[in-house]
Amino acid sequence: MKSKYILPLFLVIQIIFLKVLPFFPDFVEGAYSNNLYIRISHFLRTIFGKIPFSVGDLIYGILLLSIISWFWQIRTTWRTDWKDHLLKILGKISVFYFFFHILWAFNYYREPLFQKMDIKRDYTDAELLAFTKKLIVKTNEIQFQITKNDSSKIVFPYSQKEAFKMNLDGYKNLAEEHPYFKYEILSVKKSLFSLPLTYMGFGGYLNPFTNEAQVNDLLPMYNFPATTCHEMAHQMGYASESECNFIGVLASIKNKNLYYQYSGYSFALRYCLGIWQVKNEKIFNQLKKTVHVGILKNYQESHDFWKQYETPIETGFEIFYDNFLKTNNQKDGMDSYSKFVDLMVNYYKTRKL
Repeated sequence: MKSKYILPLFLVIQIIFLKVLPFFPDFVEGAYSNNLYIRISHFLRTIFGKIPFSVGDLIYGILLLSIISWFWQIRTTWRTDWKDHLLKILGKISVFYFFFHILWAFNYYREPLFQKMDIKRDYTDAELLAFTKKLIVKTNEIQFQITKNDSSKIVFPYSQKEAFKMNLDGYKNLAEEHPYFKYEILSVKKSLFSLPLTYMGFGGYLNPFTNEAQVNDLLPMYNFPATTCHEMAHQMGYASESECNFIGVLASIKNKNLYYQYSGYSFALRYCLGIWQVKNEKIFNQLKKTVHVGILKNYQESHDFWKQYETPIETGFEIFYDNFLKTNNQKDGMDSYSKFVDLMVNYYKTRKL
């Protein structure tokens, strides 16, 4: 067999393998997520964690320029040598695909968190309503503790660099109750591509090749702790967006700092209110009246921030990412972000907020 066919064939083998892998979540959980991946992630965070800028973003930038350069070089031979060029592209995709999965993405196929934590997936409207009301009381309480005025929005007093380090306190406290949420070796960076991320509608992402958690540094700061904790959850090997929202909220509200608790509670409350807005407008309006004006001002701050960056680019990227998630064993796609409410409602059935 000619060598140029080896990598494209390997891509086909990988795709077939990933079609089978969802049937073996226990194997992925034991052999990869709780074994090989932990070693890989610790190694990468040790290497890149102390570097003050995002190495992963820099690599992506260089890679993008090299791809553009390569296409420019072959522009005159594309029609005559299209077969060789196509095989080269498939070969490069094959290598990328392999490292993407071995370094992080096999986590898409691990045991679901609701099974790991023995949490039910379903809830009734009555249970959601009771949880939302408790969440409103708690969020109102913390907002007032900080501002002493129910009409004042929260203004985050820490720098982004300070915030990254302060996240560790919440994860430390969370790990005392759930040891599998232990976070070690900080590697969280401000993304060099924060503006493009904003236009695409994202608050951050995990670079699977360097294990750096990238955070959009343009975000409203009251959101910063929960968003950063979400990306740190990805670093620990949790691929599901709903699970990372859940872990991110828990790590925020377990933090001793009130601003962090507010970030977590207000994040969860916003999703709950959003569900009621779709489900029952009357109940939504009744609930909204009980939320402090200061909290609503923070929500408006977020709304205004994202509104100014709305373009067809965001819509197009959301469609792409929705299909990407569905391809990678997250059948709910972009809707999976809001599915963490299922976990929250059932987790707090037996716990105090």
